[in-house]
Amino acid sequence: MHTRRSIIVIEICLCLLGLGWELPPSRAGEKPNVVIIYTDDQGYGDTTFNNRDAKFETPNIDRIAREGVAFTDGHCSDTVCTPSRYGLLTGRYAWRTRLKKGVMGAEGECLIAPDRLTVASMLKSCGYRTAMVGKWHLGMDFPGTSYRDRDWSQPVREMPLDRGFDYYFGVPASLNYGVLAWFEGRTAKVPPTMFTAKKPNDRHVDYRIMPPYHATPEAARRELKGAPIEVAPDFVDDQCLTRFTDAAIAWLQKVTRTGSAREARPAPFMLYVSLTSPHYPVCPRPEFYGKGQAGGYGEFMVETDYHVGRLLNALEELGVLDDTLVIFTSDNGPENSWKQRAEQFEHHSNHIYREGKRSIYEGGHRVPFYMRWPSGIDAPGRKWEGTVCQTDVLATLAEIVGFDLPADAGEDSYSLAAVLRPGTSQLDHPPVIHHAANGRFAVRRGPWKLVMPHGKLPIELYHLPDDPSEARNVAEEHPDIVAQLQEAITKIVLDGRTTQGPAQPNDTGYWADLTWIDPAEYPAHR
Repeated sequence: MHTRRSIIVIEICLCLLGLGWELPPSRAGEKPNVVIIYTDDQGYGDTTFNNRDAKFETPNIDRIAREGVAFTDGHCSDTVCTPSRYGLLTGRYAWRTRLKKGVMGAEGECLIAPDRLTVASMLKSCGYRTAMVGKWHLGMDFPGTSYRDRDWSQPVREMPLDRGFDYYFGVPASLNYGVLAWFEGRTAKVPPTMFTAKKPNDRHVDYRIMPPYHATPEAARRELKGAPIEVAPDFVDDQCLTRFTDAAIAWLQKVTRTGSAREARPAPFMLYVSLTSPHYPVCPRPEFYGKGQAGGYGEFMVETDYHVGRLLNALEELGVLDDTLVIFTSDNGPENSWKQRAEQFEHHSNHIYREGKRSIYEGGHRVPFYMRWPSGIDAPGRKWEGTVCQTDVLATLAEIVGFDLPADAGEDSYSLAAVLRPGTSQLDHPPVIHHAANGRFAVRRGPWKLVMPHGKLPIELYHLPDDPSEARNVAEEHPDIVAQLQEAITKIVLDGRTTQGPAQPNDTGYWADLTWIDPAEYPAHR
């Protein structure tokens, strides 16, 4: 009798598991919480973990690397804001969309199509609570067509709440693009009804967005000699990091409460924290003045690290830090002021790599990339030297939570979950595509990087282990490698995907940056 009852209980449990139900928290296989911390314009050399000669310290960011896995050859999917964010959230290269170069403004049709799977919508379908805090920069549909006919009592559309997130607090885009206010949900609590322009910054070579503001765009242009920016009267640029972190912690406190006495723990959560630092304006709070030895930029990075520490401490105080997969990375390499820092302070934001933001060379797209998850990473404190990309986040999380990606999702996403387990020394990662702000392409496989021709610029080949600064073009010496890599990138472009699976259409027809591909080879656009 007891044996038969036990068999029935086991069969019921197996049935529930097959329907996606979880075992109790004490059992193996529990889904982790996920926190993605995304900085803005932070170079590879802007952590002390990556750069022993850094002129400021980043102990909290370093902790994520030291207590997890550091991907030392990790890359963003583009070299500027909008396309990198698209790649991170969708597992697909943004150059497959209508955005072939540059970035979007604050206002416009969301670059992520309504039916496109995102990290947030995927995890939400798996029972996660999802939130985004910080800079979006993927397009929003504001009420009205300009400041002349805005009706801020109406909701914002085509924004994070429409792409898988349950909660949103933040700003629409980079601070120089305007429509600046503290948006929560679909509304700005204090609407952006005033105007300003870029103001001098006494701590850096860039600008500030701070009061006093003007009642009309004409007054802002006349007084400040710059393009007018819509701004809320209570908005100040140096409050971004504090407000974002405060909102993130408040949301974490809310969702980690047990919902009922029957729940052993609340449902898992996914939090995407998209910071606006160290992107311009470099505007550290006064309490960070004098920190580090790299001027205002060093102060701003110290403040950034402080807020990363606040997030880690909050997770620890809530008792969920060890069960949370924390992913830390940056959207692209450092802004052009890296040159002044190198000369004035001997701090190299791009570390040993060539150039920075917008560039097809390593300094433009090789970024800090760390994962920490004590309950799920075996032998933490490791470095992984294989080439990986932020597009891989989607497939990695899908494997961890047991979600089968459909053929038309995460086309450029390859799971890194095996790296988190012990004994993995090889990963058959497909080639990684790099893409510059001007539309130029490169392809990376193993030690070789092929930079594609663009306009009057010739093809370039670099052997990165011997030449990490990309100083010597060896294309003429290795025509076989050039041919192999050109074949690889051509297939990735034409197939609409990097990973295995049926070919998928890109969102547009042939475009001019594909200089090495005959337009006749390009599939007819659907």
